[in-house]
Amino acid sequence: MVLKKKINKWLLLGLLIVLIAIIINLLVGFLIDWNIAKAPWSFISNQILGMKWLSDLIWKLILFWGGSYDSISWQYQVESSIHFFVFDFIKIGILLCVLIFIISYIQSYYPPERTKKILGKYHGIGANIIGALLGTVTPFCSCSSIPIFIGFTRAGLASGVTFSFLISSPLVDLGSLMLLVGFFGWPIAIAYVVVGLILAVIGGTIIEKTGLGKNIEEFVTKNQSVVEIDGYRMSQSERLTYAKEQMLATYKKVFWYIVIGVGIGSIIHNVIPATWIMSLLGPNNWYGVTLATVIGVPMYADIFGTLPIAEALYSKGAGLGTILSFMMSVTALSLPSLIMLRKVIKPKLLTFFIVIVVAGIMIIGYVFNAFGYLLI
Repeated sequence: MVLKKKINKWLLLGLLIVLIAIIINLLVGFLIDWNIAKAPWSFISNQILGMKWLSDLIWKLILFWGGSYDSISWQYQVESSIHFFVFDFIKIGILLCVLIFIISYIQSYYPPERTKKILGKYHGIGANIIGALLGTVTPFCSCSSIPIFIGFTRAGLASGVTFSFLISSPLVDLGSLMLLVGFFGWPIAIAYVVVGLILAVIGGTIIEKTGLGKNIEEFVTKNQSVVEIDGYRMSQSERLTYAKEQMLATYKKVFWYIVIGVGIGSIIHNVIPATWIMSLLGPNNWYGVTLATVIGVPMYADIFGTLPIAEALYSKGAGLGTILSFMMSVTALSLPSLIMLRKVIKPKLLTFFIVIVVAGIMIIGYVFNAFGYLLI
C-alpha cells in the first residue's frame, strides 16, 4: 500500500511537470518565437522517437565496413537498403518494447472485468467514444481484438461500444502514435489517430442505430452474464512482471511481421523507382486510394509491420491519404481477422461492417490526399 501511494505520487508529480512544461512552451511560442517553442518537440520527434542519432551511427558503420560509393551505383543502393533494414528493425524493436511495457503496466490496473463495468455505465455516442478510446490503450492486432470483443458482447455491452472498440483497437494505439511521430512527425501522427477514432465512433454508431448489431452468433450471446469486478488485485512486483511478460509476448508475436514489413520497406525504398510509385499511388491518381485499400485487405500485420512499408511509400512520393488508407485496411480489415469475425457475427452484419470500414477508409484517404499538404 505504501509503495502504491509512492508510485501514484510520482505519477501525479510527473503529470504536473509535463503540464507545466506544456504551458511554458505555449507561452514561449506566443510571447517570443514559435520556432524556439517548437525546438524541444522537434528534438523529441527526431532524436528520441525518430532516433536520428542511431540512423547516423548505423550509416557511418556501414560506410566504414563497406566503403563510400556514388549515389547512383549499385553498391550505394545495397548499402542504403541495409541501412534502412537495420535501422528500422532496431528502432521499431526499441520503441515497441518500451511502449508496450508502459502501456501493459497501466493496463494492469484495468482488467477486463473492471473495464466492462466502467463501460456499462455509459450509453449512446458517449459510450462509443469511450469504446474507441479504450481501443487506443490495447496494443492488439485485429485477430487479438476479437476475443475481447466477444467478452464485451457477453457482458451485455451495447453493440456500438463493442464495434467501436473492434475498429479502433487494431487501428490506433498509444504505441503506434509514438512510432508514427518517429516516422512522420507530430501533425501526421495525430491526424492518423484522430481520423481512426472518428471512423471507429461513426462505424459503431451506425451499426448500433441500424439495429444490425444484433446479428451476433448465438454461442456468443447465450452466455451473457452480469459483470463483476471483485477479484484478486496485483501487487506492484506482479504488475511489473505482467508488463514484462506482455512486452515479450507482443514482441515475439509481431517479430516476423516487423522483419517482413521492414524487408518490403527496404525494397520499396531503394529498388522500386519513385516514378512507379507516383504513377500508381501518387496524390493526383484518382484510383490510388482504392488500390491501396484493396491491396491492404488480404495482408495480415499490425501497425508495427506496416509502418516501414508506409515510410518507404511516403519517401517515394505516394499520397498521404493513400498511405493512411493502406495502413488502415491492413490493420482493421486483414483477411484472417475477417475469417475469425465471421465465426462470431452473421454474414449480414459482417458485410455491413466491411462496407462501413472500407467506405470510411476511402473517404479518409481522398480527404487527406486533397488536404494533406497542410500537415507536411
